[in-house]
Amino acid sequence: MAPAPNAFTGALLDRAEDGRRRDDSWLAAQSRHPGARALVAGDAGVLASAGRLELRPLSEAGDPSPGVLLGLDEVGPVFALDDGRPVPPGERTVLIGAGGRRGEPAPEAPDRLGLRQAAAVLGQAEGGLAAYATALLNWHRSHRFCANCATATPAREGGLMRLCATCGTQHHPRTDPVVIMLVTAGSRLLLGRQRAWPAGRYSALAGFVSPGESLEEAVVREVGEEAGVEIGPPLYVSSQPWPFPASLMMGFTAPWASGEPRVDADELQDVRWFEREDVRMAARADDAWEASGQPGGELLLPPRSAIARRLIEGWVDP
Repeated sequence: MAPAPNAFTGALLDRAEDGRRRDDSWLAAQSRHPGARALVAGDAGVLASAGRLELRPLSEAGDPSPGVLLGLDEVGPVFALDDGRPVPPGERTVLIGAGGRRGEPAPEAPDRLGLRQAAAVLGQAEGGLAAYATALLNWHRSHRFCANCATATPAREGGLMRLCATCGTQHHPRTDPVVIMLVTAGSRLLLGRQRAWPAGRYSALAGFVSPGESLEEAVVREVGEEAGVEIGPPLYVSSQPWPFPASLMMGFTAPWASGEPRVDADELQDVRWFEREDVRMAARADDAWEASGQPGGELLLPPRSAIARRLIEGWVDP
């Protein structure tokens, strides 16, 4: 049986990226469509009710500025609407979804779901839609001006591009590639922890892909930098969009080849081997924690919404 898809995937929309978006008359017709709806999002997250996204009729939701058309479903077009306050010039942009940047406060609202909540509460397709919408809206929030000449840029192509009228530069949504990998040696699994994480939490090693670097090269380099060990050829497993704020996590496993783990204080607080049974017990303790609300064991695994958890569970019980 095929494994279940990763969280933040599964947005079942026709994204209309086949040229229709470049037709202004077609875009205008979508905004007038009787079935047009809007996914509304703001600083505290996406509008939701009773564990479901609340898609409002576009005529009632307001102007979908900056004109973000997510795509079309069987009812009609679906837009994304940012109802947050305009950001004054010079002020740091807050990201949609509660705590998108490290150290950023997580606003709360009774009718909103932060993205981490959304991954746990919403169904697969709606969770993917929430991640897709907030990734685009966050990009528009933080890319209001041309990176080449600093002119304000309007949205084009239904929100999948911003065009500078001064220098003609086209700006497209950014996605940062990240490799995340499990290093294994028989019944042992190599995990690391960052200082900012909850006590006892360990996860897979991970890092951004550098320019001019293949994914496999990034895996080898990051493992060497973070843990000081050498590995064999990495094996790709699966990927996950990670909208905190705009990454694509690409999961790998890799066999340990040589060296003993050592900590680089600039990278991690700790890195160590864990036995398979200890990891299995930690997963069971997490289940009990979720059921009772009480803390689990000494080893805390990543949340179930993260691809790191899926990689770990795939290794524990292949």
